[in-house]
Amino acid sequence: MCKTNFEALTRASSFLEENKREKEVARYLLQHVLQKNYSELMMTIYDEITPEAYQTFWSYIEEHATGRPFQYITGQESFYGRDFLVNEHVLIPRPETEELIEEVKKRVARLFEEHKTLKIADIGTGSGAIALTVKKEISNAEVTATDISTEALVVAKKNAERLKAKVEFKQGDLIAPIADQKWDIILSNPPYIGSHEAESLSDTVIDYEPHLALFAAEDGLQLYRKMTEQLPEIMNAPSFIGFEIGYAQGPAVQKMLQNAFPLADVEIVQDINQKNRFVFCTIKSNS
Repeated sequence: MCKTNFEALTRASSFLEENKREKEVARYLLQHVLQKNYSELMMTIYDEITPEAYQTFWSYIEEHATGRPFQYITGQESFYGRDFLVNEHVLIPRPETEELIEEVKKRVARLFEEHKTLKIADIGTGSGAIALTVKKEISNAEVTATDISTEALVVAKKNAERLKAKVEFKQGDLIAPIADQKWDIILSNPPYIGSHEAESLSDTVIDYEPHLALFAAEDGLQLYRKMTEQLPEIMNAPSFIGFEIGYAQGPAVQKMLQNAFPLADVEIVQDINQKNRFVFCTIKSNS
């Protein structure tokens, strides 16, 4: 039995390393159990840990060692400076998706008048991370979020309530729930992993995160194809589309959008490692 926070953290970090897990997760879980942020934990690192807190902490450590993501253990993950509820019905928001928000904000500033009301849709919203963040970051946005999963929408609605973000939620497949309107911005981080890539995924992903939100047919390109076939009917001018993509999918998705919008500017955005991360299609005219 460890007597202090420091002893508990040291033992847990070593245990996770021995089980080929990231040792830093021990700190996140200890902060969660003690309800302390990083600074508070460091200030109390040599304080005594209660037997109850240690028992809870160690049960979480053992659970994560089996592969269960620590975000599902704590029930939340941070995204763009805000905490989002997550469970096994939604993907865990990734830090790289925060770059999508940055790209959206830059394009909004360039393409639209400052006070124009923007109609924005997030297709396949999951936890609501993209839709709710866009709503909080862009004051003149009217945001609609869709998902085919009833369970995912339950999570997204809870996050909207917690963040006090007014977003309309609709259930349905891809463009179907929003096909009766015109849009200024369409965003989507759809399932884009091909079945042949499953073996390359870590067990924390393949064994725990929802496959409905991970995998797509046609080498992961099926949903991009379906969306690009339907999007020309519902886009305003000017407007833009932003897709998060797999690192090797940029040229294929770029070609789909260019075929759908021959006069549009279609750009692949790369991350700092020069891997394709997003494709943006800017539509300046419908003619």
